[in-house]
Formats: sequence, structure tokens, C-alpha cells
Amino acid sequence: MADVFVSYARSDKARVAPLVAAIEAQGWSVWWDPEIEAGQQFDDQIEAELNAAKAVLVVWTATSVASRWVRGEAREAADRGVLVPARFDGARLPMDVRAIHTTDLDGWGENPASTPFQALLKALGTMIARQGGPGGNNGAAASNAQSTRIGICVLPFANMSGDPEQEYFSDGISEDVITDLSKVSALAVVSRNSAFMYKGKVVDVPKVARDLKVQYVLEGSVRKSGGRVRITAQLVDGASNDNVWAERYDRDLNDIFALQDEISEAIVKALKLKLLPEEKRAIEQRGTTNLDAYNLYLMARQHYATGNEGDIRRNEAIVRLCQRATEIDPNYAQAWALMALGQMLARMIRGGQVDDGLAAADRALALDPNLAAAHAVKARILSESGRHEEAGAEIEIALRLDPESFEVNRAAAYLRFRHKRLPEAARHFEKALSLMETDVSSPTMLISCYTALGDRDALRRVAQVTLTRAQKTLAQDPSNGAAMAFLCNALATLGQAESAKGWMQRALLIDPDNANMRYNFACALASQLNDPGGAIDLLGPLFERIGIGLLNHAKADPDLDPVRHDPRFQAMMAAAEKRLSAGNS
Repeated sequence: MADVFVSYARSDKARVAPLVAAIEAQGWSVWWDPEIEAGQQFDDQIEAELNAAKAVLVVWTATSVASRWVRGEAREAADRGVLVPARFDGARLPMDVRAIHTTDLDGWGENPASTPFQALLKALGTMIARQGGPGGNNGAAASNAQSTRIGICVLPFANMSGDPEQEYFSDGISEDVITDLSKVSALAVVSRNSAFMYKGKVVDVPKVARDLKVQYVLEGSVRKSGGRVRITAQLVDGASNDNVWAERYDRDLNDIFALQDEISEAIVKALKLKLLPEEKRAIEQRGTTNLDAYNLYLMARQHYATGNEGDIRRNEAIVRLCQRATEIDPNYAQAWALMALGQMLARMIRGGQVDDGLAAADRALALDPNLAAAHAVKARILSESGRHEEAGAEIEIALRLDPESFEVNRAAAYLRFRHKRLPEAARHFEKALSLMETDVSSPTMLISCYTALGDRDALRRVAQVTLTRAQKTLAQDPSNGAAMAFLCNALATLGQAESAKGWMQRALLIDPDNANMRYNFACALASQLNDPGGAIDLLGPLFERIGIGLLNHAKADPDLDPVRHDPRFQAMMAAAEKRLSAGNS
């Protein structure tokens, strides 16, 4: 019998699975998803496990609250005194369990180090210890479980090329090493976002290890010059600050793929781990073996990671770079998928003048049917075409293949947002926010979600994140219209109306034709600054040339609800729809 019984609604399985995995990683056994047929045997096993569990975790959502099975299991657990409730999306709890302290998990972001998850662990540990089990994640079982996986953080490799323009290459190497080591089942690798928080900083390795709860930290540097590359790397013991392994590689640039394999395998060997055959094959499987194509893809990837989805110039650059990469290597699935994303986003702004990206997405999937990013972008493309059922199927495949992907979570969030499923959209935007430290768009979308949901605490939190990230972007690119729009939205949300309007006026003088910026300013005026007339004035020129993607977004966007019934807004919408239906985009 298991330590923890998890009661949940079957439709919430994708949300509950990461939670279960994180609990199991603490050394506790979990019963939650029996692979047996419904019937008497099913009911008997549920009752047996429920009665034997040392703690019953009930995951409350809008769906599970309405489930008589979940409510019944919660009552049984409460009667036994083993109920540990948690909830998502601020679900309204059944009256008979409201008096029991409930952990809110909206901010856990599938991060075991997060405050909400640690609070849940404490509650579970206390309950299990009370029933005579290993209490807390410092118990013997938990220690044994933790020892089976070694925690490691790969810090961003420093760019030693003397050229800031080469930053994309050193970042790309760092990301590839993170990805490779993540394929080793014996390692627990810190996410890119957590690791990249230390980019450009002088770090205290033992402190990093303590903060991230890992045993080892990998540091390195990359110097790319002409046709040569020099990579230094050292694996440091987080407790003693001693080098466990260190090496310097000085190679021809064409050896970069073999070099990455060598680094990953050397780390595995230094940690005295055994690399399984399938893991070795997974590490050695590259999207391309052509250095020029790889270099172009890294450039395109950097444009995507450091920009904004509504920036037409950025999207066009992504498309050009990926087109060239696929000309060099027609079998480069990742480049085809990223090209499809760039085309889809450009079409949102430009309309029918731009390829919708479906052909590129299909090409990527023909080359690699398990490429989650390709399924994700195809879902968004299908959604823009009104093929919602097919889009839903594609995004579910993407989430199953790679629930930790930034692109996948962004796509899932947008699809939920378009269908006005705001709590689910917020969950995926939060996840995307946690996966990419340069993402300014996701926290801005969360401002829209939490404003509509009336969650003031979460609203203030994401507004502050937006402000910080937008300021950082503008420090590097003062004319970035998208960043100025996000900054304005954050300031308006935080009550700094005059400052927000000042930024708005400045930005419109610098980049008056930036469609995405103009749209976001209108949203801020309508939803945060109580100026619906100003919002409509800004939207007027935009709706004369708006693409179908942005028009569909405007239809669902709760930020525009204050102007939705204004006759001028309705006339603009009708005129845009008429123009687009006639093919005059």
C-alpha cells in the first residue's frame, strides 16, 4: 500500500502527473492512477488504498470540486484525519472541508523548489509522520530516493570570443549540454531558466549549489574564432568547491557536435554513472551534422528567445535564418519547426501576405514525428484556421512529448486563452515564464489573465516581473517597441498611470507603425487606464490592416472587454472581418 493516495478528476491528469512525480522523488510511494478496468475490482482497490494511505492528497480544481467521487474520497480522508488538500485556480472548496488548511499550487510551476510545493511537502510529511511513516523529505526513504538521482546545474558558458554578437553561440552550447545531460536518467538537471539567472554574474558555486539544491555545478567558457573553437569546462563539487573534473578542448569548429558528446560523456564518467545505450544514442542524436546550418539555427533561436512574438522584424529574421538553414540541410527538423513558428507569427501581423507555416510544420513532423515544438506550432496554425479540434489534438501530443518545453507551454497557453479558458491559460503562461528568463510576453499575457480573473496578488506579482524584464530588454535595445508596450502595461497595472502614458507617447513617436505595440497600448488604455476612447483611437489605424490572427486574438482578449460594445469598435471589427473574408489582407 502507498504512503500517499492522490484523489483528482481524470481530466486533470496532465496537471497532476508532474505533482505526483515530484512527490515520488521525495521517496514516498504514491497511488493515483491504477491501470485496471472499472468495476468491482476497481472500487475495491480504491477503497483499500484509500483506507491504508498515510496521507490523502485531494487536488481541488473546478472539475474535481464537481466530482462526487473526489468529494466522497475527501470526506473519507477527513473522517480518518489524513486529508491534505491542495488546489489550483482558486477552486471554491466544498463546504465540509473548507475549515482544513489548503495549499494553493498555482505558483508552483512544476518546480519542486518552489514555495507552494515545499509547503505541500511539509503538510504531507507531517501527516505521514503522524501515521508512523517517514515524515518529510529528510526521512530515510526520501534520502534514499534522492540519492538515486544526482542534482547538477549547468551554468551558462561564458562568451570569451571578444564579440558580443557571438553570445548566441555560447548560449547555444550551454543549452545543448543541459539538454544532453537531461537525457541521463541518473541526473536531475536544473532547468535552463534557473541556470541562466546566473548569466553574466560572478557566482559563488557552493551558494548556487545550496540555493538550487544540487550536488554539482558545471562551469565553462567558449571562445569561437575563425574556424576554431576552444571550450573549457569544470565540474565542481557544490559542498567542497573542489573540481571533480576539468578539461580544455581546442578543436576545429566542425568538431563541435562530437565535442558536445564528449563533454556530456566525460561528466557522466566523472560522476561514476553508467550511461545506458538508449541514453547514449539520444545524446548523440543531433538535428543536423552541418555546422553552418546549426550556426544559423542558433542565431534564429536567439532571436526568438530574446524577442517578442509580435515583433514582425524579429519574426521575419527567424524565417530568413531558418530558410537558409534548411537550404543547407533539408533534413533539419528543428529549423523547419522554428521557421513555421516565425511564419505563423508574421502572418498574425501581416495577414495573407505571409505563408501560414503549415507546410514547414508538416515537413518538420515528417522528419521527426516526436518533435514536440513542431506539434505545438502546428496546433497554433490549425487554431488560426478555425480547425480547433485538430489543434487540440496536436497540443495534447506536444504536452505529452515535452511538458517542459517553452514553445509547447506558450502554444498551450495561447490556445486556452483564445477559448477563454483563462485559469488553464494562466497555468501554461506561468510555466513558460519559468522556462525562459528573457520572455517578456508571457508575464504580460498573465496581466490580462489575472486582471480578468480578479486575482490582485498574482496580478501585482506578474506586473513586477514584466516591468523588470522589459527594463532589461530596453537597456539592451532602447527602441524595442514591444518592450516599451510591455513596460507601459506593467506601469499601468502597478498604478503608475502618468509614467505609463509618458512611455506610450515616446514609443509612438519612435515606432508609430509597430502593430503589436499599438495593440498592447490600446489594451492598457482599455483595461488599466480607464481610457476606452483612447484605446479605440489607437486601434483604428491598426484594424485597417490587421491580420486574421491578431483579429482572432482581439475577439477573445478580455483586455478589450471595456470597449467591446462601443459602436465604433464594433464597426472596426466588422470592417476588418469583411476585408479579410474578401481576401484583401
